[in-house]
Amino acid sequence: MSRKKIVAATGCPTGIAHTFMAAEALKIAAEQLGVDIKVETHGQVGIENALTDQDILEADGVIVAADKDVNTDRFHGKPLIEVPVAKGIRTPNELIQGIINGEAPVHQVKGRASGTTSAPSSAQQKSANKWIHTIYKHLMNGVSHMLPFVVGGGVLIALSFLFGIYSADPQHETYHPFAAYLKNIGGLGFSLMVPILAAFIADSIAKRPGMVVGFIGGLLANDGGAGFLGGIIAGFAAGYIIVLLQFLLQKLPASLDGLKSIFLYPVIGIFLIGAVMTPLLVPITGLNHSLMDFLSSVQSTNPLLLGLIVGAMCGFDMGGPFNKAAYVTGTALLAEGNLYFMAGVSAACITPPLIIAIATTIFRKHFTPQERNAGMINYILGATHITEGAIPFAAKNPVVVLPIIMFGSAISAILTYLFGVQVPAPHGGFLVLPVVTGAFQWVLSILIGSLVGAILYGLYRKKIDKPAV
Repeated sequence: MSRKKIVAATGCPTGIAHTFMAAEALKIAAEQLGVDIKVETHGQVGIENALTDQDILEADGVIVAADKDVNTDRFHGKPLIEVPVAKGIRTPNELIQGIINGEAPVHQVKGRASGTTSAPSSAQQKSANKWIHTIYKHLMNGVSHMLPFVVGGGVLIALSFLFGIYSADPQHETYHPFAAYLKNIGGLGFSLMVPILAAFIADSIAKRPGMVVGFIGGLLANDGGAGFLGGIIAGFAAGYIIVLLQFLLQKLPASLDGLKSIFLYPVIGIFLIGAVMTPLLVPITGLNHSLMDFLSSVQSTNPLLLGLIVGAMCGFDMGGPFNKAAYVTGTALLAEGNLYFMAGVSAACITPPLIIAIATTIFRKHFTPQERNAGMINYILGATHITEGAIPFAAKNPVVVLPIIMFGSAISAILTYLFGVQVPAPHGGFLVLPVVTGAFQWVLSILIGSLVGAILYGLYRKKIDKPAV
């Protein structure tokens, strides 16, 4: 009997760690189960190990473990299992076994014929979860394309502060031409945050025609003051406007397909997104400002509560939906000039890998040599704001380890807010220390939270593990 062949695609919003961890987990599981697998990764550098038409044709099934658009249309007619990227890391054996056992439903693209019938599945029970994941995937497709603009632009703006807070102002005595250059260029990158977010949410829903309309909708939201929230609404509105147009114009002759894509969709779509967004701008802007004001007030009046919430969100799924919600809120507040919120978010994101790193150092005899090596790498990951390095350790017993990580992250965030630290850069970890206001207090907060978490985790490992030889 010939070996089963599976193809897979992995992708996460940041495209840094989850993407490749899921790919590696699937490869290891495939080897254990005697299955051939080829995994395509959608990281920040683009698509790597791309699947060819021949790969897909020869495959017995497809696994998509992604929180962003990976073009599933090409898998039409193939048994396909589609899950969040975290499931690719945690349950790769289960996913591959689903393909082997014939439990995967056949993927059908609307409007395309297929002679294959779907395998029995619990699709009806899972429809609500699938719908939620689809919406999340569209949103995260926007976030993943937005992040490089936020990080690149935000770090350049932060670097301009090295010359003085007002060094980019020609009227101020601390004015410096290079600081002004950094702030102007960085500001351009940062200002594209909302349009790019909206464009690629719409692109995930309706491909290129949606991207065009979404970008205009995002510009309207940005210029109207509706901000990040307005960008999300514009992205989804633009995507489904194009889906509606595609339905209404589907009976036009095939010879007019070029006219539809280059003329009708952009002209009618841009007109309609303007008609939708214009009356919504005032209430969305009001809601956006209210949310920002509320978060700012909680930040100053109840830093304990805010730090607890932010720390728990960042430590709970380490790069997943809750973590991303806190991080994206921080970037949105940065755009509004609030530098305090992101300080707590960054501290809470840096802490989990440092908890692991410190625990494997202090309690080294209770970890295997492989875990110690991974722990050393977590020093680098933590210092550069890459939270996901803690996931393999948490996955071994999430019921115990996740609360420890959340507790340590919450301590780091709470102390950061109590010290009033300001972080003007949306990413970079300790690399951006020169531009952090209260850098010593920030590092101290992170180290305290990490040390507390490491001791708790180390004591837990001491209790359950026999000393490694």
